[in-house]
Amino acid sequence: MARILSIDYGKKRTGLAVTDPLQLIAGGLATVSTSTLFEYLTQYVAKEEVERIVIGEPRQPNGQPSENLERVKQFVNRWRKAMPQIPIEFYDERFTSVLAHQAMLEGGLKKKARQDKALVDEISATIILQDYMRSKNL
Repeated sequence: MARILSIDYGKKRTGLAVTDPLQLIAGGLATVSTSTLFEYLTQYVAKEEVERIVIGEPRQPNGQPSENLERVKQFVNRWRKAMPQIPIEFYDERFTSVLAHQAMLEGGLKKKARQDKALVDEISATIILQDYMRSKNL
């Protein structure tokens, strides 16, 4: 089997998470500058077998698209043209940042660590991936 990778796409930073090759466990991979995301992922999939990519679909709590959705769609279209062999699909990311902060609190992280936005992005990507796996019964 191959890995599943998830993306919590942000204007400045993007959190990434990935499964193990057996798709049993989701874990944080990295937080990268959004401007270098495409290159980072291209290099990653050249080294690791990735079955699919799940990208958070940014929506407001009421279900309406958030301001970031257009940027996410542009990235998805670019990926689909360049890497059609690795499908990319949207997954609802509402409340993942709230859940990430909650997980950090429950994990006992100090206030300084909880203010690390890069860590929040990586944890958010992990939550997206865990939810996706749960929804697909993986």
